[in-house]
Amino acid sequence: MKHFLTAAGILSVASFSMAQDPDLAQQIAEVNLRTNNTWMLVATFLVFIMHLGFATLESGLTRSKNTINILFKNTAIIAIGLLTYAICGFNLMYPGFADGTGNEIFGFGGWGIGPPEDYNPLTYADGNYTYWTDFLFQGMFAATCATIVSGAVAERIKLSSFLIFSAVFVGFFYPWLGSWKWGLGWLHDRGFHDFAGSTLVHSVGGWAALAGVILLGPRIGKYVGGTVKPIMGHNVPLAAIGVFLLWFGWYGFNGGSVLSADAEGVSFVFVTTSMAAAAGVVSAIALSWITSRKPDLTMALNGSLAGLVGVTASADVVTVMSSIIIGLISGVIVVFGVALFDKLKLDDPVGALSVHLLCGIWGTLAVGIFAVPEAREELGITFMTQLLGVFAYGAVSFVSAMAIFALLKFTIGIRVSEEEELGGLDIGEHGMEAYNGFQIFLTQ
Repeated sequence: MKHFLTAAGILSVASFSMAQDPDLAQQIAEVNLRTNNTWMLVATFLVFIMHLGFATLESGLTRSKNTINILFKNTAIIAIGLLTYAICGFNLMYPGFADGTGNEIFGFGGWGIGPPEDYNPLTYADGNYTYWTDFLFQGMFAATCATIVSGAVAERIKLSSFLIFSAVFVGFFYPWLGSWKWGLGWLHDRGFHDFAGSTLVHSVGGWAALAGVILLGPRIGKYVGGTVKPIMGHNVPLAAIGVFLLWFGWYGFNGGSVLSADAEGVSFVFVTTSMAAAAGVVSAIALSWITSRKPDLTMALNGSLAGLVGVTASADVVTVMSSIIIGLISGVIVVFGVALFDKLKLDDPVGALSVHLLCGIWGTLAVGIFAVPEAREELGITFMTQLLGVFAYGAVSFVSAMAIFALLKFTIGIRVSEEEELGGLDIGEHGMEAYNGFQIFLTQ
């Protein structure tokens, strides 16, 4: 995740002074490290807050009888993501590939974490952040991938099966796929560009979610007699809070991907991120209002997330006006996407497939359409390479997730019983209620 549009530099007079005074150079390097590292830690905290956003969004858009189950999964995902990333994920994603050789598909740097023997925080990552900050920032991204799956399979998946899937997929497949680009693997060498993860995080999670939705089947009562029966979420204000938390956290997600506190670079990415989100809200509102004749708040909320996902791949290499166009198209995609998946009888309670999968694909392809000429020349960006990345990530993500879910389905099972689903996963899986005294006990 290298930022392209950077204005950082050192005045010639300062360079001359440092050349004459090594102690001054050391002091400047230390100040630079502290400043950049502090911003990277702040960005890490912002990405962490996104998990609260996912938890509140998912629980708000699902029924009250499944709230504890949603919150439990989102709590466990953070722990699973960080632990598996420490055990093997970090060294799978960054195995030590050499930039430019073009043949790196798989590599592994060893079990556990720890800086290399020649580690020097003043030279690691160009002196912008420490090894430990690098691990933690990337670890927060890893946990996000499983959260995308959580929303799509909500209200009918077995908790144990979901946790096993998350550990395997996030612990092995997510970082392995990430190494193809961010670890300087074969797609990086071909010029594939994904600044902060439209594909590497969002589409990878979206493809995994699609596999789960297909094998699980729809919730009871969702598709009856050839018609789609809306199953409303129990707390739209909670969902709205979740979206605002996600938007807030996205400034760390994209802004942190500059990988320094470069003033021009971070500020620019903040602007493209904000404009795409705003445009996504507007287009989703307009289209849903036209098609349903009523302004739909949930579509407006998902429109903002659609714009954010859409611009995540290109926030550093497009103009501000291009980011607005990307966001506008993302908002349209998410509205049509929700209708499309319902038509295909693929039940997604929170719209994760439309937001993360479809808009992640669009955002990745948009790099090849809207990237500024300077970025194309320096980074080797082409539309066909972006398309190649979409197909490569899609094929491996979907097939691997389908294999894991299928293995679980034919061993321990992946779906709760009909009785548990009707009564609610809070009681069936956890034996407790989110809203004490409000549980409806169903009788035959």
